[in-house]
Amino acid sequence: MRARRVSAVFPALPGGRRGLRRRLAWTLALGLLLAAVPARAELRFSDRPEVFLNDQELTVQAVLLGAIPPAFYEHLHSGVTTHIRFYVELWQYSRFWINQRLQSRMVERQLTYNVVSKEYKVASTAGEPREPYVTKDLREAQRVASEIRGLKLGRSAALDAGELYYVQVRADVSLGGVNTILTRMTGEAEETPWIRSTLLTVTRTQ
Repeated sequence: MRARRVSAVFPALPGGRRGLRRRLAWTLALGLLLAAVPARAELRFSDRPEVFLNDQELTVQAVLLGAIPPAFYEHLHSGVTTHIRFYVELWQYSRFWINQRLQSRMVERQLTYNVVSKEYKVASTAGEPREPYVTKDLREAQRVASEIRGLKLGRSAALDAGELYYVQVRADVSLGGVNTILTRMTGEAEETPWIRSTLLTVTRTQ
């Protein structure tokens, strides 16, 4: 007696061979895109934001490192504007409940290059009253664009001396002001995570 021939039957993949080829094409395209992302220095803050009480005003200081990535230089010198944005928030800390955001500020600066005069200009476009700064030194332009000094977050009289507070900051830099997942993947934008200050009261830090 002949033994019966047993065949294993596997269900067809959704979409068949065409669907499989499409998925492989997308995977390959994504791999090529990731491989094309240029290596670059990490955009980060030099330290936690510092908070000061000056003339009854709560002010913040922070320094961003790598504000103008080397990959941006060619675009900058060909006329593309570099945008630097800082996001600054004041929060009331709660030990047993949800923290409460009290104040939010966004500071935006633009760095441009004049091919004729060979000068860099840093101009504030939002969040601070500041005159444009012009220099022929790229390092000096980066320094001016990357520092927050004396940014006011409100009067200290509005804060409760018995509560704890903190300030958090983050930043992004981009070519032409476009910061998306795609532009970050292609090296045309970078951003930092949120960085918190130490806990503080109106009169002293914790």
